[in-house]
Amino acid sequence: MHATIRATLLPEIVRMIVERYGWSEDEALDRFFLSATGASFSDDETGLYGQSALHIFGLFAEETEEREGIKQMV
Repeated sequence: MHATIRATLLPEIVRMIVERYGWSEDEALDRFFLSATGASFSDDETGLYGQSALHIFGLFAEETEEREGIKQMV
């Protein structure tokens, strides 16, 4: 069941990443799953898969921008 929920959320998360950063879908997917947010999203114990795509994207964006020093207008 959790895999189905994740499979439903992931395309929306990737779409938001592509729109925000201008990365390809493949790069967005790779960067998401290499991030701490992506690791938490994949871990059933965290329950992150139960949050909205927008919330998960926000966590990823915050992590990415803090790590890379990116300042983006929302």
